[in-house]
Amino acid sequence: MPASSPSVDVVVATFNRPDNVRICLEHLGRQTLTPDEIVVVDSSPHRLTADVVADFPGVRYIRNDAGPGTLATSRAIGVAETRSDIIAFVDDDAYAEPDWLENIVARYADPAVGAVGGRASNGRPGEEHEGHDAVGRLLPDGTLTGNFAAATGRDLDVDHVLGANMSVRRSALEQIGGIVDLFPGTCLREESDIMLRLGRAGHRVVYTPDALVEHVAAPYTRGRRFDVRYTFYGHRNHVVLLSHTFGMNAPILRRYYGTALRGVGGSVVEGAKAVLDAERTPRQRVRSVGGKALHATATLGGLAAGTTAALRTQLGDRHTAQA
Repeated sequence: MPASSPSVDVVVATFNRPDNVRICLEHLGRQTLTPDEIVVVDSSPHRLTADVVADFPGVRYIRNDAGPGTLATSRAIGVAETRSDIIAFVDDDAYAEPDWLENIVARYADPAVGAVGGRASNGRPGEEHEGHDAVGRLLPDGTLTGNFAAATGRDLDVDHVLGANMSVRRSALEQIGGIVDLFPGTCLREESDIMLRLGRAGHRVVYTPDALVEHVAAPYTRGRRFDVRYTFYGHRNHVVLLSHTFGMNAPILRRYYGTALRGVGGSVVEGAKAVLDAERTPRQRVRSVGGKALHATATLGGLAAGTTAALRTQLGDRHTAQA
């Protein structure tokens, strides 16, 4: 890369996945563009990850003693502990192709670019052909599209990117007040919060399929993806995301409430149909109704918890502004 290229550091936030960290660091060691520094921020309750990092000379190990459910805090620690122009984030279970970092940094040649995210291959057949016209969008109803495995063949301006494979320009991040940790539990939406705020501040957020990682999706610390806990925190954190970005009175937040509540109504209808389905056994009917009821309850609980958290955050911001 030219001498005038921006400096870049890589931050790996991790919890309780030492084996994944080792493979992640091995891939980072093969980059065609060598980062100025690689930092591992670990919130695990043990020293296993620290022992892994010790096998990689030059990689720095930093503790996040806040523990699980604080991914945004780990990212913020990584930002505070580095000094580069660009900070690239890769998950511990995301293994970067050799030209990953080089392709990310190249997009910052445009000074309007505040963030760049790349493609994540999940190993699912056909995923690279899906969602080319709906990558990383914030929809009018307040929901978000993903499709971050799409091989679009060109860069796209998007609203948000995948936290497992993203980067930010330090000056842009400082302009919006840095990373805030308002997203506990499954940590859903913590990266979207950064990206939506950057977009609101006038920065371009770019998705490039050329910056590729293999995302192996290591097991969750607690529960499974799309279980009831995931549903609860998905709605809780989404309400906080929209309120933090647009405000409690924003129409897009009201539209999201409506979308979520219609989903609850749909679950009730599907549960009723299951009860009346003569082709199902009694056990199948009970399981179907029970599952729908649990997810509906989790949705309502998440909306309520998110609203409470958003109001507290807003009140805290007002107190801070008045101090």
